Amino acid sequence: MPALSKRLDGFGESVIRQMTRIALQYNAINLSQGFPDFDPPIELTSSLKNISSAGPHQYEITWGAPLFRQKLAQKQSAFMNMKINPDENIVVTCGSTEAMMAAMLSVCEAGDKVVVFSPFYENYGADAILSGAVPIFVELKLPDLSFDPAELEDALKQGAKAIILCNPSNPTGKVFSYDELKIISELAKKYDVFVITDEVYEHIVYKPYKHIYTASLEGMFERTISCSSLSKTYSITGWRLGYIIAPKNVIDVCKKVHDFLTVGAAAPLQHAAIAGLIFDNAYYDNLALQYERKRTIFLNALTDAGLTFLKPQGAYYTLVDIEKINPYKTDLEFCKWLIKEVGVAAVPGSSFFHKKVNKYIRFHFAKKEETLIEAGKRLAGLREKLKAGK
Repeated sequence: MPALSKRLDGFGESVIRQMTRIALQYNAINLSQGFPDFDPPIELTSSLKNISSAGPHQYEITWGAPLFRQKLAQKQSAFMNMKINPDENIVVTCGSTEAMMAAMLSVCEAGDKVVVFSPFYENYGADAILSGAVPIFVELKLPDLSFDPAELEDALKQGAKAIILCNPSNPTGKVFSYDELKIISELAKKYDVFVITDEVYEHIVYKPYKHIYTASLEGMFERTISCSSLSKTYSITGWRLGYIIAPKNVIDVCKKVHDFLTVGAAAPLQHAAIAGLIFDNAYYDNLALQYERKRTIFLNALTDAGLTFLKPQGAYYTLVDIEKINPYKTDLEFCKWLIKEVGVAAVPGSSFFHKKVNKYIRFHFAKKEETLIEAGKRLAGLREKLKAGK
């Protein structure tokens, strides 16, 4: 038989999905893969019920149903404080995962360099490999998650084509400040690079922090490829509805990649999701408040369990420091033990760092309050179980 592609030689199973699989095996509370255990807003499920009978059930326009793009453009124009043309500036994708991949394939030739802030969401490494790009990592300094502008500029001097920016950040919950974004944008203009943003948690930000769209900064729309999705905002991760917002010349290329990659996102789901795109601002304010309550409940539980963690500024993740309590050689072994013996699933933090960092695990708290309370009860006995196991 002929050899298979060597491009995938370094790929293994996604660590996040692996933890979900083991959690299901042991009936653990899954705080690893970041999806809710509660239903979407009733407006969306009611709309889906109606559309399941009435349709449409066939292909929509490849880059997105016209009415979906129109309503998305209206919503994002208001939040991003800029005029977005639904026909020229939007491609609807199969989740933000495809949006990021399409963006990378649209701007990167094989061998091009891209800057990635570390720790980073694990897909970014895969995106770089699949698009033939070479990542250059810039450290987010723990625990304050600051970065050194000189280090970023040094990375750009190496001939980078793009910067990948997750804001609010997975896995750290960092929300980049205006001053930080200004530094990034000025360097992007100075070295003539794209900024590819992952902004799926744009509406989950905790006061006093505020999400600022990179594309909204002066002179940045023409070089920013904004990727996001409806998954986290409306609790519909399984609907796989993402999008790219970018200038027309970029979108025209992204349309080609998207067309041959997936043809199009599911037509019935696009039409059903319009019910969420027309929500008023009260929905998004309430969403942030709901997640702030969940954050309080879960972080209090971690404190009661004697665990040290990074307090997220946005998104719904926290990194927990296990260095002083982990009796195993790796964080992966600790996470497997945690699932089997404590009944709570986390993600080994090593999957988010480009260097060998073995002291963190990541939890998410996008769960019902009663689920988080039960997880807290289980984690409260963690130290006793560790002692008993020695």
